[in-house]
Amino acid sequence: MIKIRNEKEADYQRVEEITRKAFYNLYIPGCAEHYLVHVMRQHEDFIPELDFVMELDGQIIGNIMYTKAKLMDEAGLEKEILTFGPVCVDPAYQRMGYGKQLMEYSFTQAATLGYDVIVIFGSPVNYVSRGFKSCKKYNVCLENGKYPAAMMVKELVSGVLDGRKWFYYDSPVMAISEEAAQQYDDTLEKMEKKHRPSQEEFYIMSQSFVEEGSH
Repeated sequence: MIKIRNEKEADYQRVEEITRKAFYNLYIPGCAEHYLVHVMRQHEDFIPELDFVMELDGQIIGNIMYTKAKLMDEAGLEKEILTFGPVCVDPAYQRMGYGKQLMEYSFTQAATLGYDVIVIFGSPVNYVSRGFKSCKKYNVCLENGKYPAAMMVKELVSGVLDGRKWFYYDSPVMAISEEAAQQYDDTLEKMEKKHRPSQEEFYIMSQSFVEEGSH
């Protein structure tokens, strides 16, 4: 029996545990995502209405959280948009379609709240099937004008980005201190840091950019 609902305070510890298990050694030896979850909930850009947990037979097996972000066009016009993350499913339940279900549910809720664009960073293989496309296709770039291969965009309302150039700005909450994250991790049950091939894949992807002029 699957149920998706808003996160409650009583769920915080379980959600952080799942996040830590799902991300540990995935992108780097160790991880900081559980610390981000820990501090994100108190930030002004956090959106509680889009903070969801997924339960299977009454047990939390996944979660997704959203924060506000913004786009700015070349004339300085700002547009409030969304980014999500971390999104995760307990490793014991991965590759079973639960993450897809959770994301799709959250997209519907985000649209209901009036949001029309989501920008995320991640491995495209996980998100293109959910309707995300290369940021270059929507002319959405970083402040420095670059188009990261790992930056993807989804329009919740088709055509809303209208082709003009947009610069993407994350919420300040995303810029967490590695030192603070490590200190927080040290207070938790010890997990072994390891090197994995997925870390090299992530490094290559995170350092790759789509060239100007290519679509």
